[in-house]
Amino acid sequence: MVDIYTYNDLLDIGENEKQRMEFVLSAIREHKGSDLYKTAYDAELYYKHQNPTIMRYQKWVYNMYGQKVPDIWSPNNKIASNWYNYFTTQAVSYLLGNGVTFGKKEATKDKLGKDFDKKVQDIATHAKNGGVAFGFWNLDHLECFDLTEFVPLYDEDDGGLKAGIRFWQIDDQKPLRATLYELDGYTDYIKRKDKDVEVMTKKRKYTQTKVSNAVEGDIILDGENYPGFPIVPLWNVNRQSDLVGNRGTIDAYDLMVSGLINNVSDGEFIYWILKNCGGMNDVDDAKFIEQLKLTRVAHADGDEGAGVEAHNVSVEFEASAEALDRLTEQLYKDFMALKVEDVSAGSVTATQIVAAYEPINQKTDQFEFCVTEFINGILELAGIEDEPTYTRSQMSNQSEMLEMVLQCAEYLDDEYVTTKILTLLGDADKAREVLKRKDAEAADRYKQQEAELDKGPEELWYNGEGDILDTEEGRAKFCQLNKSSVYTKDDPDFFGGRITVFNIQGKTMTIKRRCKADTTLFESKVYDADGKQTDKFYEPYEDVL
Repeated sequence: MVDIYTYNDLLDIGENEKQRMEFVLSAIREHKGSDLYKTAYDAELYYKHQNPTIMRYQKWVYNMYGQKVPDIWSPNNKIASNWYNYFTTQAVSYLLGNGVTFGKKEATKDKLGKDFDKKVQDIATHAKNGGVAFGFWNLDHLECFDLTEFVPLYDEDDGGLKAGIRFWQIDDQKPLRATLYELDGYTDYIKRKDKDVEVMTKKRKYTQTKVSNAVEGDIILDGENYPGFPIVPLWNVNRQSDLVGNRGTIDAYDLMVSGLINNVSDGEFIYWILKNCGGMNDVDDAKFIEQLKLTRVAHADGDEGAGVEAHNVSVEFEASAEALDRLTEQLYKDFMALKVEDVSAGSVTATQIVAAYEPINQKTDQFEFCVTEFINGILELAGIEDEPTYTRSQMSNQSEMLEMVLQCAEYLDDEYVTTKILTLLGDADKAREVLKRKDAEAADRYKQQEAELDKGPEELWYNGEGDILDTEEGRAKFCQLNKSSVYTKDDPDFFGGRITVFNIQGKTMTIKRRCKADTTLFESKVYDADGKQTDKFYEPYEDVL
């Protein structure tokens, strides 16, 4: 039976260092014997493309004496699939592949360390494998502890993580190193082979102030601890490894693939009929088969004497292939994973893509709560007030999605439209930078417009040949720079006549003047914001302004 060590057990020991050292070794030993550790250890092997079930599998046969012995004659290929790595990587990358975004403060990411996104992904991966993993906030950066190297010590009263032991050992012949983390600091221990465990570094606070000089070297002046325990757990959904419940299906797939390849290597199943050999017993039969495998030769008498016949039994490849297909479908369903083939065809619509993503979205929604709770714990330790958000790595029919966003753009603010488009293009992390550039460009345009408007509209056009209203560029400039209003000027073609401009800034303008072909009419031409004509109409002449 495995004992579970808790934070309360550590408190009961007090400051007796000898008992504390014994506690550390016992806690590590019991932890390595627990089901949680064994599951996490095996899950790490599955993740590394090393199916331990397949690797430990041994084929057996019975020899001529009826003894069970390892089968060293028939093929024994051990083929491990990469399904577990594929599904785990997909689940983590789908949520965290684009990094974590913080909405309130731009400096949040810088305060959390340059490799914060990578560390969160590592911790999430180990949480998928072991059911839980741990993040250690080390002053200005995050470190990852997985369950195969960390003994959590929970409080029996509130269930919170209040202490823990990180341990590592390169080889059984090498020293065992361990660090005991507590609320008020951490202590380093070492256990060398055939020696008692000893303190390597006495308990010290988590943050320290040091000074250095040539004579005395480094001197610790002061130190302080965090407001809470600096190691935060990241739980997986249901607080269990993703391997739980799925291991049997993966093993069945790997065993079937290995068996199929072994059968192909062995050629065909062969059974033998020995005629007129009724005097042979089981030992004789086994000896016959063993000799046949070694020499590939069988001796038999003539016509009515002993005889040997070989019969083949071929394995149906189609049946095995169908079984593998069913196991594959079962794996996708059990892991709630995205099957890329369902969304990669060129004719797939946006609706079909959304439907294909529904299972992984449901699974990720649950895991997102776990990740957010973890990150909030790290932010609290770092003294940062912010909220994490995520951009899921989704495939989509980009043309349809972009078209839909652009159609809705006039009803949405510029920041949302820009961020949405960049997200669809896979550049969500650049949204803030792009918005800054757009704001700067808009400010420059505004300053330029203000400078132009200070001149007054009459300075933008003049009488005579080359009137600014006679060119597309001139009309566009007038429409963009002048406020929505009505402007008039003398008509150089008619004495006492006037040209009237009805301007709606940045949208349209109408120029109304006396018609040269028929002076009893007014000619009105409508232009868009680019100065291009869109309409023309006539009305009876009358004074305007």
